[in-house]
Amino acid sequence: MEYRSLGKSNLKVSLICLGTMTFGEQNTEQDAFEQLDYALEQGVNFIDVAEMYPIPVRAETQGRTEEYVGNWMQQRGNRSKVIIASKITGPSPRLRHVREGKTRFSRAHIREAIEGSLKRLKTDYIDLYLVHWPERNVNMFGKLGYAHRYEEGVTQISETLEALNELVQAGTIRYVGISNETPWGLMQYLRASDEKKLARIVAIQNPYSLLNRSFEIGLAECAHRESVGLMAYSPLGFGVLSGKYLNHVRPAGARRTLFERYDRYSNSAGQLATEAYVQLANVAGLDPAQMALAYVNSRPFLTSTITAATSMTHLKSNISSVDIKLSGEVLAAIEMIHTQHPNPCP
Repeated sequence: MEYRSLGKSNLKVSLICLGTMTFGEQNTEQDAFEQLDYALEQGVNFIDVAEMYPIPVRAETQGRTEEYVGNWMQQRGNRSKVIIASKITGPSPRLRHVREGKTRFSRAHIREAIEGSLKRLKTDYIDLYLVHWPERNVNMFGKLGYAHRYEEGVTQISETLEALNELVQAGTIRYVGISNETPWGLMQYLRASDEKKLARIVAIQNPYSLLNRSFEIGLAECAHRESVGLMAYSPLGFGVLSGKYLNHVRPAGARRTLFERYDRYSNSAGQLATEAYVQLANVAGLDPAQMALAYVNSRPFLTSTITAATSMTHLKSNISSVDIKLSGEVLAAIEMIHTQHPNPCP
């Protein structure tokens, strides 16, 4: 396993980060323990959770993912061997069971969220704590175009960072990060950190895959020059880049089969691009999913690739992608496809 420094922190995280959002919905606690044990055996020391998980979000299951990981760490006695990243949920009308869907990144809500996560994780500190998505209106979750609108009562980024900084000073969290952010947002956090001598953002968790390379437009340079590590999520586009959904196939138990509304990576343009990438992998003698992951792993602005799986077979394949180095010919072919099908699924 390869390890990389997470931003300007002293954390050395594995190139593969274990995503857990299926724990408690598609995966039982026994499944979760098996995945966690295997990942740790393979050198994966980075685990990503969130207070809102599992996905899809439901009041009945909210927080179960953190509980599973907390139970695992407690039973195995291995808290010091893993780096835990968790996130405070952002505002959303779909999350009325979490602060009535009206989360503000204020001192009060951040403290409420962190206390809940610490309790479920059965730990007294979290290594990396992230804001899951901005409180303000931004182009995220499949939206490229930006349309400004007036927003009343949005917490200032400096106020949010002050609240997070207090938790760093108290030792409750070690480092802070952001997720689903824009170049403007990232630079505002860094500006507040510099001007007020507050905790510095060390990580940004945003989508990045062969179907969505929009991170390269603005954010990659910011992250690279400012030493903010990218934690790439959805590197397989909800499993679409494996090719298993091509020709309208819906495998039993797969996410798109069970939850049809998770179609962010399944539009017609995405399907055409996926067909081209899968064909390239087949010609090159590569597994399509491993090729897609190997590409993300190879990016110079990438710190860790978050991969989730519902089966051990898929997990083993995902983790072993660290051993694959794509040839110059394959990389050139990928760029050709990207030119023909640029960011079909932002």
